[in-house]
Amino acid sequence: MPPTPSPRSPGAPPPVRDRGDACPGALRLHSAADGQLARVRVPAGDLTVRQAHALGDAADRLGDGRLSLTSRGNVELRGLPDGCGGELAGLLGDAGLLPSARHERIRNILASPLAGLDLHTPPDVRLWARRLDALLCASATAPALSGRFLFVLDGGRGDVAALGGDVRLVAERGSTGSGDGPVGALLRVGDDPAAVRVAGADAPRAALAAAEAFLAAAEASGSGAWRVRELPAEDALTARGVARWLNEAGIAAEYVGARADVHANVNADVNETPAAPPLPGEVEGPDGRRALSVLPPLGRLTLPQWRLLTDTAAGHGSGELRLTPWRGVIVPGLPAAVAAARLRELAAAGLVTDPDSPWYRIGACTGLPGCAKSRTDVRADAAHAVSGGTTPEAGAGLPVHWSGCERRCGHPQGGAWIDVLADATAPGGYRTSVVRPPAPVPHPVPTTPKAP
Repeated sequence: MPPTPSPRSPGAPPPVRDRGDACPGALRLHSAADGQLARVRVPAGDLTVRQAHALGDAADRLGDGRLSLTSRGNVELRGLPDGCGGELAGLLGDAGLLPSARHERIRNILASPLAGLDLHTPPDVRLWARRLDALLCASATAPALSGRFLFVLDGGRGDVAALGGDVRLVAERGSTGSGDGPVGALLRVGDDPAAVRVAGADAPRAALAAAEAFLAAAEASGSGAWRVRELPAEDALTARGVARWLNEAGIAAEYVGARADVHANVNADVNETPAAPPLPGEVEGPDGRRALSVLPPLGRLTLPQWRLLTDTAAGHGSGELRLTPWRGVIVPGLPAAVAAARLRELAAAGLVTDPDSPWYRIGACTGLPGCAKSRTDVRADAAHAVSGGTTPEAGAGLPVHWSGCERRCGHPQGGAWIDVLADATAPGGYRTSVVRPPAPVPHPVPTTPKAP
């Protein structure tokens, strides 16, 4: 039987959610086999040095001494003791990581991590992400979103557009080709390939309004849907409906459909091409400075590694870190003269700094002993395979993800990937296959316009 990378097979009817979303947060902890788990949302992956220190202190004082990076650019703290919620909230709140208790689980925003740092991606989407986060935290209706609802803001190069967002903004460059940066945004919802064009200044407000349109559609459908793609077909949220919704809300929006020219400024087809993570190593910036891109093996950072990254950002960089949805960390703003030495120091600490590393693009779920649902210690098995040079050969160049059960937690989003699933009946205890996403099904254009 072929593997199923998501809880629902393509073509299956959407689920009807008859209970609230139990997605963990920083204030709603999850009970795991290795203790309590906290998931700290980091919108767009942006962390100040002070916030990074607070996360390290929390892992040291309350957790298992490690920080786990997620596929949404967030941080998980594991091994937390019962009854630590108040102390943890105090640590995070003092650092500005909990701007709103009612909204902390819905601050799910991904943004192109190299925007403003490399020679190709202007910084606009990072500014949009901050504005969108502020709008979310001020919204009276947004807390009704599930903790899984996702906003994705792509700088125009297609690096994050494939990551399965419910509301996606893609920065659109001017038609003159002057290179002055994006002047607007294309907005998409769910799996609808059509788009809505909005002005750049309106992009954050349009994204929130699209989420509010989803909430209205979910309520009208009675499905309790958590994600846009879970809406029943008769109540589907479409770009055409969102365009009407935005215009009625006073946001100028143009429905542009799914014409080929809509994709002209995006370097990846969001339905077929895997998302493009930043390569490990130095990144040359437009101002002559450098950013350092690194990854911890299997997305888990030790405290010494985390503190070295934080100290590098504070002592040599711009005083910030960026977490990526590929479980990586970017340290911006280093002078060119010191970047290479600092990168070697990070490599010596066990971080992946070279795309030729066997650890690059290898991921794994938590596995035993942290997750009771897992059949085995997948992280140890993955590490043994990497050290022995026996990682799967099928689909060379694709990301590889090791999973302890059929839930496949944290598997790659967008594009094909190699699925290594624990299976006692398979040779070596794992079944390996290549997972390819299904082709999107275009939404029919209704003959009679319908409210989203």
